[in-house]
Amino acid sequence: MTKGLKQKIVEMVTPDLEKIEIALEHHLKPNLGLVKQIASHLLFSGGKRLRPLLMINSARICGYNNAFDIEFSTIFEYLHAATLLHDDVVDEAEKRRGKKAAHKKWSAPKVVLTGDFLLARALDIAARTKEPDIISVIAKITRDMSEGEIDQLEKKGNLDLSEKEYLKIIERKTAVLLQGACKSGAILANAPKGQQDALNLYGFHLGMAFQMADDLLDYTASAKELGKNPGADMREGKLTLPLIYSLANASQKDRKWMEAAITEPQFDSEQFEKLKKKLYIYKGIEYTKEKAGDHVDKAKACLAEFNDCPSKQILCLIADYSIERKV
Repeated sequence: MTKGLKQKIVEMVTPDLEKIEIALEHHLKPNLGLVKQIASHLLFSGGKRLRPLLMINSARICGYNNAFDIEFSTIFEYLHAATLLHDDVVDEAEKRRGKKAAHKKWSAPKVVLTGDFLLARALDIAARTKEPDIISVIAKITRDMSEGEIDQLEKKGNLDLSEKEYLKIIERKTAVLLQGACKSGAILANAPKGQQDALNLYGFHLGMAFQMADDLLDYTASAKELGKNPGADMREGKLTLPLIYSLANASQKDRKWMEAAITEPQFDSEQFEKLKKKLYIYKGIEYTKEKAGDHVDKAKACLAEFNDCPSKQILCLIADYSIERKV
C-alpha cells in the first residue's frame, strides 16, 4: 500500500472513525466485565474499521444523511470481531494484530462465548433499524460465514483443492460480510433496487480482492507487518490461491517437494523461504495479484452509475487499497 493512498483515505474518514470508536464502546454494554475485557482485547486492538466505513459510505452514496448510519455501522465490526475470535480458537492461532490471541489469555470456551455475545449484539442493533431486509442480510451473513469456515475446515490439508473450491470458500468467509455491509447501507438509504444490487456486487468483488491480497501477504509480508507469523495458512493446512496455482503448474518433481514441505509437521523457516521462491517461479504470486486486480476493477465499475461525491471517492480508494496495502 502506498503511503499516499492510505493517508488520503484516513484524512477523508477520520471524523467518521472517531465516531465509530465511540459507538463501538457505547453499544458493547455486556452485563459481565469479563465479556467486555475479552471483546475489547480484539475490538480495540487497531482494526481498520473497513466494514463500518463501507456501510456508512454505501448509505451516503445513495443520498442518506441521517446520523444513524454510525450507530448501525457497528453491526459489521461486531460481526467481524466475533468471527475472528471464533476463527483464532479453531485455528489455534498464537497472535492477532500483533498481540496474543484472545484464547491465549482466556480459556477457549470463554472466548467462543464472547464471540457469541458479539453476534447477538450485532443482531440486536440490526433489529433497531426496523428494516426486515437488513435483518435478513445479517442472518445470511452469519449462515454463509459459518458454512464457509466449516467448508474450509473440512478441506483442511487437501492438496488437490481446486481454484473453484477456494473461490467459494473465500466468498463465504470474507466477501459476504463486505457485501452485506454495502447492501445494508443502500437498504438503510431506501435506495432503488438497481443501486442496492450495484453496491452488493461492489462488496462482493471488494471482498474477493481483499481476501486474495490477505492470502498473498501470508507469503510476502514479514511477521512485524502481519502482526502474526507468516506462513500461518500453510501451517494450518489451508491451501490458498498462490499455492493452488503453483501446485497445478509445477513440474512433477517440484510438486512432490512442495507437497512434502506443506505437509511437514514441524514448520521450517528455511524450507518456507524455498517454498516462497517456488510460488514466484510458478507464478502463483503473479496470478493471484492479477485475479485480485481484476476484482478491484470490477468493484470500481459497479460505482459508475452513482454521482460523484466524497463517498464515491472513498469507496474507489478503498478498492485500490484492498490490494496495495502491506498489512
